[in-house]
Amino acid sequence: MQPTAYRASILTFTDDPLQGDHALTYEPDGLLVVDAQGMVAARGSYHTLAATVADGTTIRDYRDRLIVPGFIDTHVHYPQIDIVGSPAEGLLPWLDTYTFPAERRFGDPAHAARTARFFVDQLLACGTTTAVTWCTVHPGSVDAMLGESRRRNLRMIAGKVMMDRNCPDYLRDTAQSAYDDSAALIARWHGTERQHYAITPRFALTSSEAQLDACATLAREHPDVFVQTHVAENLDEIRWAAELFPAHRSYLDVYDRLGLLRPRAIYGHCIHLDKADRRRMAETGAVAAHCPTSNLFLGSGLFDFAASDAAGLKITLGTDVGGGTSLSMLQTMNEAYKVARMGGTHLSASRMFYFATLGAARALRLDDRIGTLAPGAEADFIVLDSAATPLLAHRAARAQSLEETLFALAMLGDDRAVAATYAAGACVHRRDASGSAS
Repeated sequence: MQPTAYRASILTFTDDPLQGDHALTYEPDGLLVVDAQGMVAARGSYHTLAATVADGTTIRDYRDRLIVPGFIDTHVHYPQIDIVGSPAEGLLPWLDTYTFPAERRFGDPAHAARTARFFVDQLLACGTTTAVTWCTVHPGSVDAMLGESRRRNLRMIAGKVMMDRNCPDYLRDTAQSAYDDSAALIARWHGTERQHYAITPRFALTSSEAQLDACATLAREHPDVFVQTHVAENLDEIRWAAELFPAHRSYLDVYDRLGLLRPRAIYGHCIHLDKADRRRMAETGAVAAHCPTSNLFLGSGLFDFAASDAAGLKITLGTDVGGGTSLSMLQTMNEAYKVARMGGTHLSASRMFYFATLGAARALRLDDRIGTLAPGAEADFIVLDSAATPLLAHRAARAQSLEETLFALAMLGDDRAVAATYAAGACVHRRDASGSAS
């Protein structure tokens, strides 16, 4: 790969925008220089950096576009791309009617590979360069997902679902087989090039205490792997958890007593937590993946931003397809804003972009590599077009500030606003002049 420089408006973050204006860096006429290894070599004002660019460096002109770090989706199920937009009365009936039958098909490696290719295509079209991805109970589903990621040189996180009770027999493993399969997958994938593994019990309702103990053992044996599961998504789920674990203070406490609240542990939804739960998550460095399109679609409830901020909880955004209805992080921001407003909180556009970039990278402890355009970081970035649709162009042309431009992108944008996606300095998605993916 040849060194390349990109001239554009450039936005990146150094902190949560709640901390003040210093938290973001914006160059209205900036230059991003990427070296031959796909790393950020320099970033700053075009007029300052242009004279320092080495001879022979290609300069790509995106002056009418905005470059931001690649989006990071912290909770998404790649097998559920097959059932996105399926109707149901709530979470538990939706799992039984659509999710489990769809996941059964991933015992076929060819089906898993086809779906992984399509899923990754769609992620890149939406500007997502890293995702914390759920696979199925089949080890081959992980091989398909991380194999596709490796082929495109993406930084991805994925894990085999673990379920040994309260699920169909055709998706059931055991405590021992889940441990053995997961250990083998960790050895095969975790830390291989840009791939990471996540220990993945679906949720406490579908794992026996023996299987949850196996998860905890894996987590102790591999302190740098990720952990992902669900918690406090739905009131029916919470009532069932209380029946299954009557000795525990709360649903979250089931995981806490096992030592599964820790850095790099990502908990999907976190809607119906109490003050003590949020405090424990913050104390342990565990991460809340807020999935607004899923929560609204399934009628699960509204995430409480004010209480989460007060507790110091690490907040990220997840699309949660297929309970979620879009892989677009811009559409996810749109719905997150509305959920926050229903709870009396105003989310700035800059903060929503932070959640989807540096905020997620920090929460995952990957901010030395992704979520940033700092020199030395991996050059994962996207090029956004605020004139991608007539309505977006009309509104953006009247924006009086960067915040208004970002807000228009979040409220009115979708995959059409992603002009190009780059991973490790290579273009992995580009939209053609007609707006179609190429």
